[in-house]
Amino acid sequence: MKVFELIKGLNANLLHADAETEVRAICSDSRKVQEGDLFIALKGSAADGKDYLDQALQKGAAAAIQTDREGLALIADRFYGHPSGKLKLIGITGTNGKTTTVTLLYQLFRRLGYECGMLSTIANYVGDERIETINTTADPITINSLLERMVKKNCRYCFMEVSSIGVEQKRVAGLEFAAGIFSNLTHDHLDYHGTFAEYLRCKKAFFDSLPKKALALTNIDDKNGLVMTQNCKARVVSYSCKKPADHSCRILEQSMDGSLLSLDNTEVWVRLIGEHNAYNLLAVYACAVEIGIEKEEALIALSTLKGAPGRLETIKANDGKTVVIDYAHTPDALDNVLKTLKAVCPQAELVCLFGCGGDRDRSKRPEMAAVAQKYADRIIVTSDNSRSESTELIIKEICSGFSAEGKAKSICIADRKEAIRAALLFSKPGASILLAGKGHETYQIIGTEKHHFDEREIVKEILGND
Repeated sequence: MKVFELIKGLNANLLHADAETEVRAICSDSRKVQEGDLFIALKGSAADGKDYLDQALQKGAAAAIQTDREGLALIADRFYGHPSGKLKLIGITGTNGKTTTVTLLYQLFRRLGYECGMLSTIANYVGDERIETINTTADPITINSLLERMVKKNCRYCFMEVSSIGVEQKRVAGLEFAAGIFSNLTHDHLDYHGTFAEYLRCKKAFFDSLPKKALALTNIDDKNGLVMTQNCKARVVSYSCKKPADHSCRILEQSMDGSLLSLDNTEVWVRLIGEHNAYNLLAVYACAVEIGIEKEEALIALSTLKGAPGRLETIKANDGKTVVIDYAHTPDALDNVLKTLKAVCPQAELVCLFGCGGDRDRSKRPEMAAVAQKYADRIIVTSDNSRSESTELIIKEICSGFSAEGKAKSICIADRKEAIRAALLFSKPGASILLAGKGHETYQIIGTEKHHFDEREIVKEILGND
């Protein structure tokens, strides 16, 4: 494709070669440029892509331009032939539930016989091919290249997590969404957005951008559910577990093995537990039905689905203890998981182990402590991904949220592996032990180093050795 075809009508400036130059590929990282590429230098306040022009040319760039983030996304969309318009792209946004919802949708539609793709925090999938991921919402070149691969593989649907940061940084600009789903909005990412109002604005911008022919599916039990769809051009459909809505759900029974739900007045047994998963399943069911799947087909498939890795994932010990690994790293997510475990096993001792990430929103640290003490019988505060911050300082800020009662039933063990060992060894037989915050992650970042750290391996090692 020629440069002029990629930049026509966009806010882009030529830096090297001319508009008639034919390019092999597009690249915005000078370190990854290959012979014949178009190097796209992004305008930035901290760093300017133009500063890396020489490096890109030395690596063989055929041409170079400068543009902003939106320009990059629109160029990527053009270069790959607008792949989002050649399948049904469904985006899921909200603070919690995005990963579980896209995973369940991907599973459900594959069980119904459709070829599908998935773009998520855990991994990207093109059909059944797994591709590792870095960010919740990837960069525009990666997104569009994966969508093009899905189109070539005859994927009919793609289910995609859409983060507020991804929206703000224009990573989803130019994508044609067939549907958008809103899960909820709670405390997170304020280290990036600054205020909750700005966080909300970024989420709402996704729904504002949906075309008229799209579906906007929103959770009206969340106080911002209707805010998201104000002035939305798309067809708005509501779902709720507490009030009248277009689609509704009630939990009839639940145990550690699953839940009996009433979905639009039809009973179905599912393998997931907890009110938060009832919302996730309802969103999945409602989306499927609204885009043309028969209700009975959707319900049968729903009953076979498993949760996403690291979301209420359980490991059983011989003495009746149940270890639950969950990604809960916000106050609301931690509240949901602890409340679920307390409801399902009310007589069991509930142990909560958690930490907080460094270089992230500090204001939620004491809130996490307040949530833990509300439900847990015993609390272990430990490390998460401390990054450049002091683990001890993070733990101290967490503990500032404990009341005298919380302090009395909590201990601090900075080494997460030793903290897990303590949780397993000193809990009572039959206890429920929640390891919160890491979930699907198989690493721990301390300082600038990324260490292998898989809680499943650690739990099985401790249970096997002790």
